[in-house]
Amino acid sequence: MNNLMKITSSLALAILVSGCSYKGDLMSSQKPKIDESIEVVNSDSIRSISDINAIAFEWQKVDDSRVVGYNFYRANLQKDGTKLKLIDTIENKYATHFVDTNLEPNTKYVYKISSTTNNDFESKTTKDYVVSTLDIPEGVSFIQAISNLPRQIKIIWRPHTNERISYYKIYRSSPQTSKWENLAEVDGRLQAEYIDTDLKDNVVYNYKVVAYTFDKIATKPSEIVKAQTKALPEGIYTLKASNDQPRKIILNWQPSESSDVIKYNIYRSSDATSGFSLLKTVSAKTLNYDDFVNEDGKIYFYKISSIDKDNLESNLNVNAAMGSTLQKVAKPIITLAQIQGEKAILNWQSADRRTVSYNVYKTIKDGFFDKKTIKITGIKALRYEDKDIVRGVRYSYSIQAVDENGIASEKTKETELILPKLRELK
Repeated sequence: MNNLMKITSSLALAILVSGCSYKGDLMSSQKPKIDESIEVVNSDSIRSISDINAIAFEWQKVDDSRVVGYNFYRANLQKDGTKLKLIDTIENKYATHFVDTNLEPNTKYVYKISSTTNNDFESKTTKDYVVSTLDIPEGVSFIQAISNLPRQIKIIWRPHTNERISYYKIYRSSPQTSKWENLAEVDGRLQAEYIDTDLKDNVVYNYKVVAYTFDKIATKPSEIVKAQTKALPEGIYTLKASNDQPRKIILNWQPSESSDVIKYNIYRSSDATSGFSLLKTVSAKTLNYDDFVNEDGKIYFYKISSIDKDNLESNLNVNAAMGSTLQKVAKPIITLAQIQGEKAILNWQSADRRTVSYNVYKTIKDGFFDKKTIKITGIKALRYEDKDIVRGVRYSYSIQAVDENGIASEKTKETELILPKLRELK
């Protein structure tokens, strides 16, 4: 109150010095021409209604026939002190209402009004009329951000109690940047929810909500709340792939440490670092898989990912497990291949402990084009005697080892034998 009295006293002193009002500090480049005989607006008749950024005035019109309108003077007491400025001229004496706009919220202003004539003369001004704009409304009283959602965060708040609220603006920032991003507008005072989508996994975000009136006046921001998106499920780091199974690779793994995993994706590639494609999806209760491969000694690389109930998939940036089907048996080593008497004799050595039997391939060449191959299987010994040979016919032999799974080795190189024809006696 003392400050207001000091300001009012200063304004009055300025009037005395200038002879009428604050004319020396007006916006006009020329000093106002004061005619003290012109009727002055009744100071006691002035009434006002304040808003956040505007003040509406009404007053009692003057009856002086020379008056054609009114001048409005204003000073921002916080910034301008006693420096009043002409802010508007009302060019109709019968107008008794004026709205001063674009004002600052929660700010104290002083106003004066003078009556104007056609010859640029004006009356003395009214007494100081001190009035304040309203403060901006408080923000929403409750706000919450909900964490652990898949690549999204839900923001809820209590609808603003001020019925002039028209919409809300949602703002977001993250630990990586302090800049607030205007995400969206939510129309309607009673709307109280927004879901922010397409976010990164396991990242904390900050949010605030600002309410706006129908005339686009912003309230104070809500408190800042933060939430974190859901992390990806824990992956599989215990995958093992077999290398000793015939025509298949067996995969085994331990379950994911994430409690809401519902299935696993199995990926396979011929390369350890790239080219992985989805092979099979299995339930969370399945912790092994047989990959049947119709090829011996085939190498594949495997990765397994976890899929949770929100369809989030664990990171595949893990080392691949290498597996292979059982290698072919090593082919035997031929140590003897010759004709003895009326039969062909073959001896060999085993080159693989897995061998349980042998196949002998006998190719008969009777003439240049006539050729056929016979396969003799189930040989347990390391020797084969072929008595079924004919003189003058060329025979070629190769041997193949076989293991207990029926996996056969490569054939040995063919060995050619021939029982010569007997010479005719003349």
